[in-house]
Amino acid sequence: MIIIGVDIGGGSIKGAAITSKGKILDGFTLPMDKEASQEVMFSRLADTIKNFIDTHKYEEEISGVGLGVPGILDKANGIVISSPNMPTWSNFNIVKYLSSKLNLPIKIVNDASAAALGEARFGSGKDYSNIIMLTLGTGVGGGIIINNELYDGYKGTGAQLGHALLELNGRECGCGRRGCLEAYASATALKKDTEKLIKENPDSILAKIANKLGKVNAKVAFDADRANCPLGHKLVTDYVMYLSEGILDYANIFRPDVFVLSGGVANEGEYLLSRIRKYLKDHDYGYKDAPIIKVEQARLGYDSGKVGAASLFFGRR
Repeated sequence: MIIIGVDIGGGSIKGAAITSKGKILDGFTLPMDKEASQEVMFSRLADTIKNFIDTHKYEEEISGVGLGVPGILDKANGIVISSPNMPTWSNFNIVKYLSSKLNLPIKIVNDASAAALGEARFGSGKDYSNIIMLTLGTGVGGGIIINNELYDGYKGTGAQLGHALLELNGRECGCGRRGCLEAYASATALKKDTEKLIKENPDSILAKIANKLGKVNAKVAFDADRANCPLGHKLVTDYVMYLSEGILDYANIFRPDVFVLSGGVANEGEYLLSRIRKYLKDHDYGYKDAPIIKVEQARLGYDSGKVGAASLFFGRR
């Protein structure tokens, strides 16, 4: 069986032909236009998928298309209800639309749940039964695997872990609330914090690193911390605190076998993970026999969402 797995992100849409063993055969990328209407964006996606299928021939036919979609979904009915980081999206039946365009079965799941499925089946979570995945990108996505099954709530609208409250009346979040974890622990949030300190300290090592890179992104803070910049150290220390406090909350509720982190910030690897593990050890719920909170980087990296979306057609792991 070969499935087209699609991961819809804030910056781009990435897709690939994927076998039932998780092997990626070929892929494609489509730039995301957040200002385009949902009809225009998904029309472009349909054309891209159709062209990809027409130009790639495999021993087996393409059997379907699985999509990891950001935001609140009515998964049972194939509808994107809303997406905080995609302001033009609202109540769009993506399954009905794409199936009519492509004449193939279409399945959808939240993008972070797709990443969790990919890691659970083929990546860092494959040896565990209970997994929580956090994607650290434009937002903070969440995916929950309980006893080898995806848990995503009523009609697939649950597991919005990035929108758990970290600070009452805190920073404004794209969802409309204030104080969500996403407003503190996403790559977008770290970028905003970095930009603020650069503006306030234009002669700092932090500013020089950003100028040399030619842009500000989440990596600038970590590079500055490595360069012994006090501002970089503050940014990374604060970021680790925010993210770790969210992880501690989920640990106290679920106690999964492992937390798996993916997305741009997670690419810092052990430089980030070692700091998170120390924070968790120092601040874990106060009983001595609590199991160690395991935190790992996603093994599939940026491919986890595509692979997980495709695995919607592969049955149980």
